[in-house]
Amino acid sequence: MSTRAQAAAAPRPLEGSRLAVTAIALALGTFMQVLDTTIANVSVPTIAGDLGASADQGTWVITSFAVSNGIAVPLTGWLMGRYGAVRVFVSSVLLFTVASLLCGMAWTLTGLVAFRVLQGAVSGPLVPGSQALLLLIFPPEKRSTALAIWSMTTLIAPIFGPILGGIISDNYHWAWIFFINVPVGLACAAIVWTNLSGFQTPTRKLPIDRVGLVMLVIWVGALQVMLDTGKNADWFSSTYIVALALISIIACAVWVVWESTDEHPIVDIHLFKERNFTLGTIAFCLGYALFFSNIVILPLWLQTQEGYNATYAGLVAAPSGVVALVLTPLATRLMNRIDMRWAASFAFGVFAVSFFMRSNYTSDASFFDFALPLIIQGVALSTFMVSMVTIAIHGLLPDKIPSASGIMNFFRITGGGFAASIATTVWDRREALHQSRLAETSSRFDPTAKAALSHLHNLGMNDGQAVGALAHELVRQAYLLASTDIFWISGWGSLVMMALIWLARKPAGHGAAPPGGD
Repeated sequence: MSTRAQAAAAPRPLEGSRLAVTAIALALGTFMQVLDTTIANVSVPTIAGDLGASADQGTWVITSFAVSNGIAVPLTGWLMGRYGAVRVFVSSVLLFTVASLLCGMAWTLTGLVAFRVLQGAVSGPLVPGSQALLLLIFPPEKRSTALAIWSMTTLIAPIFGPILGGIISDNYHWAWIFFINVPVGLACAAIVWTNLSGFQTPTRKLPIDRVGLVMLVIWVGALQVMLDTGKNADWFSSTYIVALALISIIACAVWVVWESTDEHPIVDIHLFKERNFTLGTIAFCLGYALFFSNIVILPLWLQTQEGYNATYAGLVAAPSGVVALVLTPLATRLMNRIDMRWAASFAFGVFAVSFFMRSNYTSDASFFDFALPLIIQGVALSTFMVSMVTIAIHGLLPDKIPSASGIMNFFRITGGGFAASIATTVWDRREALHQSRLAETSSRFDPTAKAALSHLHNLGMNDGQAVGALAHELVRQAYLLASTDIFWISGWGSLVMMALIWLARKPAGHGAAPPGGD
């Protein structure tokens, strides 16, 4: 079929209130799934205690979801090509709703982990599927509006997940972090099916690429388990982690060769022949990795070293989501008139400013001092995803968008997992380095230390208590320096991404990529 014929065969965009209601429902599907990637994080100790398990065992509540979801996301393109975009998305929403109900009803940790595996597997098409459907139901000249709706839910959900999880765990039963998905999922599925039942995309009797699927399960599964357990196992000093890494690398190599030569690959990696898709996906993945790693580090630091509880640590990041929510619709209107590479550069530049501001945190920083750089970050979030996705999908035919969306979101999720694991490891190791250096320059004979000990004695502490208090402050200062190191590195990483994006071709006007390339 010719390029023009394929474009003409694409489903007709929606209009008016039907478009608005359907867009909100699709956004809720995204929000529900992304929220579940972070909402359980702060609830793990509560869940583990209630189910009679250790905190380490409880982390499998997070790992199990990440592994199965990571495997399922890149299959979106094949599933939608085989069964239709609307049918796959609605089925995914309903199955995710059922899995959420089962998670909330779990009576043992083993059962909860099993249901989380199911939840992650069936939710694979939700995020890329909602993105693909939003791009199809909006007219080409409003494509950036569709991406704005999708990006708001995708970026804001991870910010509000820990806040909501903390509030539920502190005030209600942990099961409600899963039960809240049930009414949202049912409403989402009903609206999408009602409004888009006659909107099914063309399907083909595609054979199942069994070898590609098996290799995908092996290498992604091994990679995700390695990322989630590597820190506790001291990474490559563990034979277990080395084995997982080797399995992942070998299986990935076999998978790439097979998918490149198979007539009906389970994942269309030929999309990487498109320069914009390759560069856009790389910048999207690495930019999100910087953003996500800092989402992990800041609350962790505030809770472990600065005396914040889970709720208040989450509230520090909340202004970022609020600012992004307010500014994204306004930014989208402006982006319709400019080269998206400028919008992407603006996002990375503002990210860099936010990270460099965080690198100047001090030990006596107030709540506002912590929150101000996050407010600035919200400005960057308002243009980041819209510009990244627009650049990446430039030139792709409508029938390629579900597969492209699945691949992009797979790399985004995997990049976030890599970044979180690497960032927490670097954070701990930098803390050890700073602590040793601070200890080398401090002793009880140092004038400053002597003055501090004297002050603590005057407060009624004995020698042991005073030295312990100073040791605690030494660790606190070391973690402060380690945190600012991460922020400083992230700032420079953002500037590198700003340069990378200019290697891509200029996307078409109004944020829409014409079918068929340049």
